[in-house]
Amino acid sequence: MSVQERKQRERAERERLIVATARELAEQQGWDAVTTRRLAERIEYSQPVLYSHFRGKREIIGAVALEGAAEMAVAVRAAASSANSPRERVAALARAYLDFAARNPAVYDALFQLDGGLAFANEDTPEPLKDAFAALLESLGEVAGDGVHPGLFTETFWASLHGLATLTRAGRLPPEYIEPRVKLLVDRLAIV
Repeated sequence: MSVQERKQRERAERERLIVATARELAEQQGWDAVTTRRLAERIEYSQPVLYSHFRGKREIIGAVALEGAAEMAVAVRAAASSANSPRERVAALARAYLDFAARNPAVYDALFQLDGGLAFANEDTPEPLKDAFAALLESLGEVAGDGVHPGLFTETFWASLHGLATLTRAGRLPPEYIEPRVKLLVDRLAIV
């Protein structure tokens, strides 16, 4: 291994460490606790080293969001692939999405609530975000109904899931009714 390859590997490992540490800190104490000073202390590197990877907290939030989008896509696809019918796939997808949001609140915030400097729904959208949407579209597109654009249906269903996730987490909706809400969403929106 050349010196340059070793340095590139070390840099990539440091970057993964920064993102993992930011994510862990945000999950434990919230995003307000994630500061470059605190991250530098936790990873045992100086702040200038941290700034050599990310220009600031916004870019760190973006990196956590991209990692989270990839994880969410995997979770949604895994849930949908275990179902036997379109209706079951949509219900499994909805449960997986809501479960991901509940288990990873800081990541979910990085994806959908905070400014991570990421472009959504245009040509500059990073691939992990496009793939997370594609994971939803794969199952939802088949139940959109005749004459309904699959992408628009997916956006609407996703917005419903986002509302459920956000309102439940904020204590505005009781969490014990998640399953009836998923059933209602699937029964009323998914045409199968």
